[in-house]
Amino acid sequence: MAKAYVIVGGSLAGATAAVTLREEGADGSVMLIGAEGEPPYERPPLSKAYLRGEVPFDKSLVRPAAFYGEHGVETMLGVRAARIDPSAKFVELDDRRRVPFDVLLIATGCRNRRISIPGSELEGIYSLRTVEDADRIKAEIGVGRRVVVVGMGFIGSEVAASLRQKGLDVVAIEPAKTPLFRVLGEAVGQRLADLHRAHGVRTIFEDTVAAFEGAQRVSSVLTKSGLRLECDFVVAGIGVEPVVDILDGTGVRVDNGVVVDQYCQTSVPGIYAAGDVANHYHPVFERQIRVEHWHNAVKQGAAAARNMLGRAVPYDEIHWFWSDQYDANLQYAGFHTKWDQLAVRGRLDSGSFLAFYINDGRIDAVVGLNRAKDVRRAIPLINARRMLNLEQLQDESVDLRSLHAA
Repeated sequence: MAKAYVIVGGSLAGATAAVTLREEGADGSVMLIGAEGEPPYERPPLSKAYLRGEVPFDKSLVRPAAFYGEHGVETMLGVRAARIDPSAKFVELDDRRRVPFDVLLIATGCRNRRISIPGSELEGIYSLRTVEDADRIKAEIGVGRRVVVVGMGFIGSEVAASLRQKGLDVVAIEPAKTPLFRVLGEAVGQRLADLHRAHGVRTIFEDTVAAFEGAQRVSSVLTKSGLRLECDFVVAGIGVEPVVDILDGTGVRVDNGVVVDQYCQTSVPGIYAAGDVANHYHPVFERQIRVEHWHNAVKQGAAAARNMLGRAVPYDEIHWFWSDQYDANLQYAGFHTKWDQLAVRGRLDSGSFLAFYINDGRIDAVVGLNRAKDVRRAIPLINARRMLNLEQLQDESVDLRSLHAA
C-alpha cells in the first residue's frame, strides 16, 4: 500500500531526505513543507562566500527549484507547520490546512537565540541564519565601515573574517577566553584568536554586551567592563536553539532537541527526526548527540529516509565539519564535550597542526588547521575506539594510516 511521506522543514536535512526517499524507491507521495519561501539551500556559504558577494544564491541550493516537481516531491514553501496530531496523523499548517501523513520526518533545524538587553530593538542589529539575514548584512558592507560582532562561535568568527576581508573595521566581543572556547578549548582557541588579530580584527574576550546605544539606529555598544565601541552596525552570533514547538502535546520526547534512537526514530512510532534538531543516539560514542553541521544534515537526512522506508540501518557517521576563516581551513571530526589529554601533531603556534581530544586513552575528536588530509585519516582512529600510543600519534613521521592498520 502506498504511503504518504511528509517532511516538516525545508532544510538541508529535510531536502536530502525527500530526495533520498525518491532515490530509494518510495512508493507513495512525498511532501516537503518549508517555512522559508526559497527552495531548500545550504547555509555555510551565508557567512562566507555568499556574504562576501563571491557566489550567487542559486549555487547554495540543495537542488534546482524545478528538481522537486520533476522527481515527484511536492513542496509547500513559505508556510509554517503549526501542530502535529500523531493519532489522527496530520500536520496542521498555520493557515489551518491539514496535511495527512503515514510517516513523518521532523527537520525543523534551529533558530538563533535573541539578545534581550537595553537597546536590542534598535535598527542596525542583525543575526545570521537565513539568506534574507545575509542580504541585510551585505547591504551594510562598505570599506571602512565599523561593525561590532557579538560572539565568536563558528558563525561569529566566520562573519568577522568575511567582513574584515571586505575592508570593514571589525571589533569582536566574546565572553569566553578565546573564540570557540567551549568546543576547542583555550589552547586551540588561542590560535584562532591570533589568526583574527593578525588580520586586523580587534578582539575583546571575557567581556559581554551590556547595552546597545543610539537614537533609532545603533551607534555604539557598551560592554559590562565599561568599554564604549562606536559602530555603524552590529552582527550578533550568540548561538541557536532547536525548533521543537511543533511537537508540543504530541508525546514525542524532547530534550535538547528531538530525542531519536540510532534509526532516527522518535518516541512515537512513525515519526522521525534528522539534522540540527535531532538529538540522536550514536552507537560509536554510545551516547545521545546533537550537532549542527552540514555533514550531519546530509548524512542523517539520508539515513532517516532509509529508515522511514523500513530499512533499519543504524546512523553511525563520525561527525565532521569545516570552517574557512581568511586563508585558514579548520576541520573537526568526532564528538567531545571534555578531554583529559590534548595530543598535538605539529605546533599550535604554527600555520598547520592537528590536535586530538582524548578521553581514557581513546580519541573522541580531532581538529586540524590546514590539515584536511590528516583529519580524514584520523576518522578511522576515532571510529575504532581503541587505546593508542600517544607518542606515535604526535610523531609527524608516523603515517596515521599505519596506526589504523595496527
